[in-house]
Amino acid sequence: MSGDHKTVIKGNPSQYVKLNVGGCLHYTTIGTLIKNDTMLRAMFSGRMEVLTDSEGWILIDRNGKHFGTILNFLRDGSVPLPESSKEVAELLAEAKYYCIAELAESCEQALLKKERQAEPICRVPLITSQKEEQLLINSTCKPVVKLLINRHNNKYSYTSTSDDNLLKNIELFDKLSLWYSGRVLFIKDVIGTSEICCWIFYGHGKKVSEVCCTSIVYATDKKHTKVEFPEARIYEETLNILLYESRNAPDQELMQATSTRGALSGMSSYTSDEEEERSGLERLRSNKQNNAP
Repeated sequence: MSGDHKTVIKGNPSQYVKLNVGGCLHYTTIGTLIKNDTMLRAMFSGRMEVLTDSEGWILIDRNGKHFGTILNFLRDGSVPLPESSKEVAELLAEAKYYCIAELAESCEQALLKKERQAEPICRVPLITSQKEEQLLINSTCKPVVKLLINRHNNKYSYTSTSDDNLLKNIELFDKLSLWYSGRVLFIKDVIGTSEICCWIFYGHGKKVSEVCCTSIVYATDKKHTKVEFPEARIYEETLNILLYESRNAPDQELMQATSTRGALSGMSSYTSDEEEERSGLERLRSNKQNNAP
C-alpha cells in the first residue's frame, strides 16, 4: 500500500505496539515480544526491519488465527493447546515460523499423542481377493491365522447346533485377535467358496495346518451340514503357530513334539511304567540267580 513503509523498532519493554497479523489486530508490549529468543525478538529489538502502515500498525503477513495463542505463550511460558488436531497442526506451523521451539515441541507431542490414541490397537484385514490374501501373508514377518467363514456355501440344511457353533468360532477368532494382535496377523475371509468354516495357520509365508469345522452327516431322509467348534484344537494350533514368530526357520522337531504332544505324553507315560516293570523283573531274576545254589 502507498502509506506502508519499513522501519526499525527498538523501544522500552513497557512500550505498547499495534500489530496487524493477517487482518487480526493485537495490542501488546515490546517486552512480551522480545521475551524469548524468537523471530519476534529479532523483529522488535532493532535487528530486523518491520513493515508499518500509515496508521502505525505493524504488518505481519501471516494467518492471525493463532497469534493470540502465540502471545499468551510468550507471556506465560505455556498455553492450553486446541482440541482439534487440525488446529494444533496450524499452531505448529505458526510456532515454527516464529521460531518458538518450546511451543512447536509441545504441538508435535500433542499431535503424536492424538495419532496414537486414534490408531486401532487391533486390526483384522477383511480380504477382498486371493491375490490380496497372498500379498498379506507374504509381506508380514508374523505368523498368520486366517478364518474362512461363509455360511452361504452350504447346499444342505444345517444341523440344529451348527449356527451356534458357527458363532462360537467367530467369537473365538475375535478373542484371539485381541490377545495376540501384536504377535500374529489375523485375517478374515468371507468370500471363499471352498469351505463354510475353516481355520488356516501360516508360518513364514507357508501353510502349516488347518482346522476344518464342517462335515456332512447323514440323517434318515437327507444329508445335513454340521458345523463344529473344536476349541481345544484351535487353541493348540494357535499356540503352535507362535513357534514361527521369532525363528528364522521352523524347528521341525519342536513342531512335531507340540503338535502330537498328547499322543507322545501318553506314550512316554506307558513306556516309563513298562520299563519300570521290566527293570523290577530283571532284579528279581538277578536275585534268584544269585541265591541259587
